[in-house]
Amino acid sequence: MAKREGGSFKYAWVLDKLKAERERGITIDISPWKFETRKYYVTITDAPGHRDFIKNRIIGTSQADCAALIVAAGVGEFEAGISKNEQTHERALLAYTLGVKQLIVGVNKMDSTEPLYNQKRYEEIVKEVSTYLKKIGYNPDRVALVPISGWNGDNMLEPSADMLWFKGWKVTRNDGNASGTTLLEALDCILPPTRPTDKPLHLPLQDVYKTGGIGTVPVGRVETDVLKPGMGSPLLQSMLQLK
Repeated sequence: MAKREGGSFKYAWVLDKLKAERERGITIDISPWKFETRKYYVTITDAPGHRDFIKNRIIGTSQADCAALIVAAGVGEFEAGISKNEQTHERALLAYTLGVKQLIVGVNKMDSTEPLYNQKRYEEIVKEVSTYLKKIGYNPDRVALVPISGWNGDNMLEPSADMLWFKGWKVTRNDGNASGTTLLEALDCILPPTRPTDKPLHLPLQDVYKTGGIGTVPVGRVETDVLKPGMGSPLLQSMLQLK
């Protein structure tokens, strides 16, 4: 892997698959990735943060049942992201505006604070993030805030031996409280939305592809009704006839 393609961007290659993304070191298109927890099959969507690709960010965010807001705890990094009109503000506000009411906050790069894994730094960030989330409409009591290090795996899958001061996160909800220590546990506490399966089919399109040997393939998320393999759909038939 070339130096320009490595460094701090090398793990972004897992999701940034377009040639332009890898050359420029930024996310351009939304990129889904699936994994399994104890309770759920989870599909995460890596949405671009660059302002030039706001359309793709809106598409990716609008399809989410829960948003994971990752903020950097590194010296100067958090302050740059949380300042007015910067990415932390924009992404949280966009998620809430698009109806994503469940939120998890990961305070990342705890391994780069001064001193390392600093409790005071984490508490400062939690206070400021919670204040902003409350302003835009989120209830901080319903948000799991987790200090993590994605690089070292701290509090990702298992509790970190370097952050024994962290006694865990708690969320208070009308439909059941939840608590835990890791980011994985926070994902397992997401409440699945109730989808109106008795309503007419509503499938907002993300994109339409033309695939050799198959034809036109519309892609989107089913919001109402149910689609199963082999089912016919008047909506899809009509759309294909129009094309």
